[in-house]
Amino acid sequence: MANNKVVLLHATVSMFSMRARIALAEKGIEYEGREQDLMNKSDELLQMNPIHKKVPVLIHNGNVICESLIVVQYIDEVWKDQGNPLLPSDPYDRAQARFWADFVDKKVAEPASRVWTKKGEELEAAKKEFIAALKQLEEVLGDKPYFGGEVFGYVDLSLIPFYSWFYAYETCGSFKTEEHCPKFIAWAKRCMQRDTVAKSLPDPKQVYEFVLILRKAFGVD
Repeated sequence: MANNKVVLLHATVSMFSMRARIALAEKGIEYEGREQDLMNKSDELLQMNPIHKKVPVLIHNGNVICESLIVVQYIDEVWKDQGNPLLPSDPYDRAQARFWADFVDKKVAEPASRVWTKKGEELEAAKKEFIAALKQLEEVLGDKPYFGGEVFGYVDLSLIPFYSWFYAYETCGSFKTEEHCPKFIAWAKRCMQRDTVAKSLPDPKQVYEFVLILRKAFGVD
């Protein structure tokens, strides 16, 4: 099963697609990447993911897997004998990793999206929530190199894609994350030293250009 063709419907600037790309890279899996236009979704994407109509979508052995964290878990389970494990083997540690990855989706992604889509008081509130969430994550990280300890893993993989959006967040929100969360930025730079991460994340300027397009489309600018 693990040797069959793998296809990934993804978008370069999508942080959720980045998760899937990092997971595949960590496992050394060759795949066919099919870039999707997020402003004009393809028939293939709509057919493969009719419920959420979002990237990433992993197609393996004719089976379709959607939602980034589920895709990452699937990759870790199917190719468990390749590369480093992404999720911990201990059930409690695994549950904690899933909890904090869910925290990223609910407490980081949501205010982060408002940083570049809102203005005035709403923007200021979003910035406070965003920084507060990162500070909580700094406490979880503690003095460890990675969230799971000495080895890059599931929570790191779930969170690091947002780093490629930081230039856009900070430019739109007029703030510097490092002034508030230096430990977080140090962790992010550590992750970026991994080829699997660095090659899976786009240039932050490319993300910013995409954000500018979205801001005009949404009537923010």
